[in-house]
Amino acid sequence: MDASRTPSRTPDALPPAGHPADPAHQVPPAPPRSRARRLAVPASYLAGAVVAFAYVGTVDPNEPGHYPVCPLLRLTGILCPGCGGLRSAHAFAHGDLVTAFGANALAVTGYFVFAGFMTLWLVRAFRGGPVPRIVLRRPYWWGLGALALVFVVVRNLSFGSMLAP
Repeated sequence: MDASRTPSRTPDALPPAGHPADPAHQVPPAPPRSRARRLAVPASYLAGAVVAFAYVGTVDPNEPGHYPVCPLLRLTGILCPGCGGLRSAHAFAHGDLVTAFGANALAVTGYFVFAGFMTLWLVRAFRGGPVPRIVLRRPYWWGLGALALVFVVVRNLSFGSMLAP
């Protein structure tokens, strides 16, 4: 092997100024956040949900005039997936799960999913773990939409009257 043909080893060149690999360009990692700062965001979301449930729990949606009527129900007479949601939240806030499920079973399921997600978020924030993310692929979104559509169709038919508020 000819020595003149082998490339000579040169010291690694420094990256140009401003390049992400430039040591002067790299930002030091942020100091760890305190437990109170980690809990601030999930606690504020939870406080908002508690305030909303407290309001619906004190202002009865079964009495007319407190809340607007569902526009789809008013215009077409068809119950949407959210119809009965406020009555469901009112019953849920008072601990009456049977009445809550009777008003809107889909909403009560959502309340429990939200409670589970909030619990997971608060525990992870308390321990310093990552924020939980819910990433649903397109087939799952289509499945949730199909579930809501089936819920609407069944609750508007005579045999599904037990799902109507």
